[in-house]
Amino acid sequence: MKSFRTELENPLVEQDILDLERKIRLFQEGEIHEDKFRSLRLARGVYGQRQSGVQMIRIKLPYGKMTFKQWKRIADVSDEYSTGNLHLTTRQDVQIHFVSLDRTPELWHTLEQDNVTLREACGNTVRNVTASVTAGIDPNEPFDVSPYAQAVFEYFLRNPICQEMGRKIKMSFSNTEEDTALAFIHDMGFLPKIENGKRGFKTFVAGGLGAQPRMADLAYEFLPENQLIPFIEAVLRVFDRHGERNSRSKARMKFLVQKIGFDTFMELVKEEQKALKNTSFEIETAGFDGNEKVEIKEVLPEDLQKFELWKNTNVFEQKQKGNFGVYVRIPLGNISSDDSRTLVSDLSGFVGDDIRVTINQGLMFRNVPKANLPFVFNTLNKIGLANPGANSVANITACPGTDTCNLAISDSTSITYEFEKVIDQEFPDLVKNNDIKIKISGCMNSCGQHGMANIGFHGSSLKSADKKVLPALQVLLGGGSLGDGYGRAAEKVIKVPSKRGPDVLRLLFRDYQETRIEGEYFNDFFERKGKNYFYELLKPLASLDSLVPTDFVDWGQEVSFETAIGIGECAGVMIDLVGTLFLEAQEKLEDAKAVFGKSQWADAIYLAYSAQVNAAKALLLDIDVNCNTQMKVISEFTKNFDANFEEKILRLNKVEPSKDFALDYINDANLFCEETEKRRENLKKEEVLNNA
Repeated sequence: MKSFRTELENPLVEQDILDLERKIRLFQEGEIHEDKFRSLRLARGVYGQRQSGVQMIRIKLPYGKMTFKQWKRIADVSDEYSTGNLHLTTRQDVQIHFVSLDRTPELWHTLEQDNVTLREACGNTVRNVTASVTAGIDPNEPFDVSPYAQAVFEYFLRNPICQEMGRKIKMSFSNTEEDTALAFIHDMGFLPKIENGKRGFKTFVAGGLGAQPRMADLAYEFLPENQLIPFIEAVLRVFDRHGERNSRSKARMKFLVQKIGFDTFMELVKEEQKALKNTSFEIETAGFDGNEKVEIKEVLPEDLQKFELWKNTNVFEQKQKGNFGVYVRIPLGNISSDDSRTLVSDLSGFVGDDIRVTINQGLMFRNVPKANLPFVFNTLNKIGLANPGANSVANITACPGTDTCNLAISDSTSITYEFEKVIDQEFPDLVKNNDIKIKISGCMNSCGQHGMANIGFHGSSLKSADKKVLPALQVLLGGGSLGDGYGRAAEKVIKVPSKRGPDVLRLLFRDYQETRIEGEYFNDFFERKGKNYFYELLKPLASLDSLVPTDFVDWGQEVSFETAIGIGECAGVMIDLVGTLFLEAQEKLEDAKAVFGKSQWADAIYLAYSAQVNAAKALLLDIDVNCNTQMKVISEFTKNFDANFEEKILRLNKVEPSKDFALDYINDANLFCEETEKRRENLKKEEVLNNA
């Protein structure tokens, strides 16, 4: 592996990159356990692929924003280290695939030269903070949520309270009651409100999709803006301490709230107030005004008819009068590095230097003068990216599926092309329909957000009468946003062989066109007709009586289908290795002492708390007591080893952070870890004597 020294402005990032390089080497030399190493690399945006020996790199773009310079940097990195493809995600990230593990530190270093990060893009951390793509330019927004999303991203990046949680945390900021950032499916979702002339947020918690969708609970009708960061911090502290850590399928915040109840959860959040780093936090909003001066380039559109349709479906006027936002439809979220550089080269200076990745895997240009719209259209059209209907039913959202994902059951990209053919060739008028959203995932985990689609599909399988396995699609209907932070999950209707997926769309569209009431939206149509109506409508397509050989071959494949599922890495793995836990306890103690030296009392206290939990968990594992939450670790250690442990360790949320308390707490933690390791040594000696 190449060894290098970075020259970055941020010494913390520099240390993170060098640390990743060192730990890759230790892993390859057998010094770090595979499970532990997986957790380490995931927190640094390095994700295992379905194909062995290569990695997916997830680039974290807060609320999907990148400059032209950053975009070019990402494109160049994809050429140098990957395949020349940029994959845009539903969480406004960019992913590149097929990267060698050895080269990931070098890749990361290259990105950071333009302030592009991988940190905490994966793993049990605070993931990318998403936001409405029109934030800052929407005529209907109360105020721009971009600075708030940026502040949350910065505050919780590498924050001690959210480095090794039981699972990931997802947050979103919508900018209007339309809720285009989907507050209802997030661990925490925020919508801007103004009350008595003051800014604040309608706040939701504990939403999520996956195999068991849950719509978020309303926490506050109005949370003052200076309470945003403190509230999030308190929630994360509660989730870290009380959240599930053994059963991956039950470790999201939605399951914690289901288990203990919303009211109890909110009481625990309130109990954290005294111990917060900041009980009030003012967020800087300057520099986000959305006004940029760009050059004018007047040309005639090269295809007037196509230009008019594109303008009617993909362009809107901003609140900054005379400037326009332009949506760019990116098929399946995949754009080549060559096309990226073409757009960077041709459009720089003629549109705003603020490009946003959309949650439907597209792009949006901002601050485009009306006079420049034909030039932007021509530039997009020459590389095949001026297709209309960027927010319509024709623009289908899909995860990568079996192309790269370990968990995918079936192909979700090739089937998307087939669906788009049906729409383009048989229902061309739907390119103007923004009511229906089609979303596809390769498995039940909803990375393609099928769980909140008007028409959703996820990969599955069926068995024929002779027990042969064939690829299938679970059909879901009726999901989506209800507005102002509320939504509904799509309902499972029926499962059909994958090769009949296009026929599902044909039946649904024809029935909708022929039997709906004038002006009726699709979800209202679904609700009026009822789930059973659609089951009966699609039932003939589910029959397995007349299967043909091609039904056993998935879309885009040439060989018979097999349900080969790998180990999922979206949330990392649970690390329960005794020696590793003791090592981590010592590392956290050192970190606690380091931040104490910087007068960061709250961080020092929390790191010392985490060190004690790790040490306690290690000793409990040594006596075969496996705990699924930090609170369980604390109670079991109290019961088995030290009757005063719970009272001592939980002082952290009973006392305001101060130098004296932090020093006292760190000293206690240091002594506890030393005594715990000695206890372990004594237990091992007793075991040897007993077995002699």
